[in-house]
Amino acid sequence: MHPNLHHTGLVICEPCDVPVSKRHLDMVLAHMTLSDKPHLGAITEGSRAKDSVDMAEIVFGAEVLKGNCFILGNVNTNSPLLVDKVVTEAIRAYCGRGQGIIVVPFILSGAMGPVSTAASVTQAMAEALMFCAYAQMVRPGAPFVLGNFLSSMSLKSGAPTFGMPEPVISNYAIGQMARRAGLPLRCGGSLTASKIEDAQAAYERADSMHSTMLAGANFVLHAAGWLQGGLCTGFEKLVMDADRLGGYQKVLTQGLDVSDEAMARDAYGEVAPGGHFLGSAHTMRNYQTAFYEPALSDSENVESWEDGGGTDMRERAHARWTQMLREYHSPPMEDATREALEAFVVKRKEELPDAWY
Repeated sequence: MHPNLHHTGLVICEPCDVPVSKRHLDMVLAHMTLSDKPHLGAITEGSRAKDSVDMAEIVFGAEVLKGNCFILGNVNTNSPLLVDKVVTEAIRAYCGRGQGIIVVPFILSGAMGPVSTAASVTQAMAEALMFCAYAQMVRPGAPFVLGNFLSSMSLKSGAPTFGMPEPVISNYAIGQMARRAGLPLRCGGSLTASKIEDAQAAYERADSMHSTMLAGANFVLHAAGWLQGGLCTGFEKLVMDADRLGGYQKVLTQGLDVSDEAMARDAYGEVAPGGHFLGSAHTMRNYQTAFYEPALSDSENVESWEDGGGTDMRERAHARWTQMLREYHSPPMEDATREALEAFVVKRKEELPDAWY
């Protein structure tokens, strides 16, 4: 429902009461029937990747699927420098049928890569480009996104850290390298090691996401909601982060407008020196779109804030997501398509043995 989120990922909630061998079917079905936004497919095993593409084929049709990319798989290399069958099977399942793959080296500097940022960036490029070459061997021209998830860590405890200067620098470096390679880029996100929506979460996610924007990332997973190093999602943080994404999107899509209207020549003719522009014709023409207005921020004076209940950001965010949940309704889908998807899921669950690992 949020206008600043354009993609729903895959694992929003892991249905742990469903066997591992079957839960991908429920997750993909939920994305296809409960949202009309793009989403990822399963990657953890070859047949699960194939199921995801088969379900996309049901929705869009076999002929349309042949010439268009409707679903992506997102895989991590087994850093450092190891190729495993999860990645290669996913590439064959997705790219082999003209769908896309995102390959992301998962490097915690000091563990899966050296502690130096330059060496870790070099390793990430080597791992990702290796799989890019493999994807093109499977199907020349297969859609491919170069990924980078490079993070620092506490060398005292081994815990991953986020929003630190080293991964910020790596975002800028990997952005330049991806453009040099002529590939779209996935990196960054609103990342934090904080457990709640506090000051630590705010500054870590801000540094991580702002550098992701300036790096020129084309696809951002974990753009909203990430808490505790990715071990959980905070609903309040989800809408807080998405609120800020709208500002980043304005920077990227609009930038600095230098049109005749933006230069406001008539306003300077109307407003005398020492006057003000609040009531000028130029302001009245543009006041509704001139500035980005974050829905959750409170910029009024303290008296107005107190009169409104004196709520903090977490309280306002809680009210926002619960209101959205109350107002949610599923997007329309043709009955025949929905029935075909549900029948596919039932059939595959009957065919697959229960497996809990």
